[in-house]
Amino acid sequence: MRSLLYVLFALLASVTAQKLEKINTIADTVGKVYHYQPEQVHLAFGDNLADIVVTWSTRDATNQSVVLYGENYSDAKSLVNVTGNARIFVDGGKKKHAQYIHKVTLRDLKPQTRYEYSCGSDLGWSARFSFTTPPAGSDWQPSLAIFGDMGNENAQSLARLQQDTQQGMYDAIIHVGDFAYDMDTENARVGDEFMRQVETIAAYVPYMVCPGNHEEKYNFSNYKTRFNMPGERDSLWYSFDLGPVHFVSFSTEVYYFLQYGFKLLTKQFEWLENDLREANKPENRAERPWIITYGHRPMYCSDEKEYDCNEKLETFIRQGLPLVKWFGLEDLFYKNGVDVEIFAHEHFYTRLWPIYDFKVYNGSTAAPYTNPKAPIQIITGSAGCKEEREPFSETLPAWNAYHSNDYGYTRMKAHNRTHLYFEQVSDDKNGEIVDSFWIIKDKNVAYNEL
Repeated sequence: MRSLLYVLFALLASVTAQKLEKINTIADTVGKVYHYQPEQVHLAFGDNLADIVVTWSTRDATNQSVVLYGENYSDAKSLVNVTGNARIFVDGGKKKHAQYIHKVTLRDLKPQTRYEYSCGSDLGWSARFSFTTPPAGSDWQPSLAIFGDMGNENAQSLARLQQDTQQGMYDAIIHVGDFAYDMDTENARVGDEFMRQVETIAAYVPYMVCPGNHEEKYNFSNYKTRFNMPGERDSLWYSFDLGPVHFVSFSTEVYYFLQYGFKLLTKQFEWLENDLREANKPENRAERPWIITYGHRPMYCSDEKEYDCNEKLETFIRQGLPLVKWFGLEDLFYKNGVDVEIFAHEHFYTRLWPIYDFKVYNGSTAAPYTNPKAPIQIITGSAGCKEEREPFSETLPAWNAYHSNDYGYTRMKAHNRTHLYFEQVSDDKNGEIVDSFWIIKDKNVAYNEL
């Protein structure tokens, strides 16, 4: 009888344990929210203008990375289904915040064609977006918005840029470093919020980028994982052609964060030499006579606070590494006839006279930007961030042609092979154009031959 009771009690305990385990499992499931919906959607040019790369994030694994696209999204039968891949990204913060970054490349698209698309998986889809591919060849007029130093706090220029983009004003956007302030903050939540905010720009036109000093944390992991620029160099340096312009993006940060590897600096410099040599082949320069570079930290500054951006303290980027002066870019860009060098980092806008080695080389007194005898540099770092504006020096250098403290951004239009147009938009002044100028070149020869 006693043994029978033991058996009954054992059975009852077993059943009770199974029920408790089931209840606990249900309790663990209740309240768990699965994030399969795509967010932070953004575009970039692929290795050629016929390819567009679509990137987005999900919190949880979807086991699929799919883009559905076509010229008429309402015609389901005509939609093309393209698959890609995803990789898990774990931020370096204490909480090890994880998400999945999806990448799909749309290849061999027709030129000058509007496509509609959505991205996701069987577990969740994005809203419908659209983009227009650029025309083929170099005989057309690309328009771009260019700026640096825009965070998601005090992003002063963001609303106006969103309006411009939705009105179809740009063929591409160039963000010259410093995103979010900083992408790694709060276990990368700040980076997520920034990418959500720029989706209304970046999901409609290619959003081309370069790294700034605020992306440095954890070896630039947020930057390198979130963006997919052309080439295979973690988006640190690359080039692309748009109309009559050859754009060259590079990292100024490889000069300053050598703890991540001296080899990065040497590899980038070698790549720049090869890329500019190729761009300067007679047949290539005839097709695309304009060469424009962009990197985050400038060679010349109009404020006194910068520790390496004045005549007394040589800038690493301009002259090369201290003492040995290796890998300086000013000589390289001058030698290869770079037309315009775009920088940010300083939270203002500055247009320089054509400059080389602290000397002004205007085309002429009456027309300084007609056949200039040195590259023209622009600093456009005033899009808006929590660090606010920079003050200018009381005594401005002779090579400072124009400057503005207004929040804003730069527009560029390549009208043809001889005329390039820039203007500066002031958000403080409700979109007023506070500066504009033309660069005109009717001959394509080395600067020392002009």
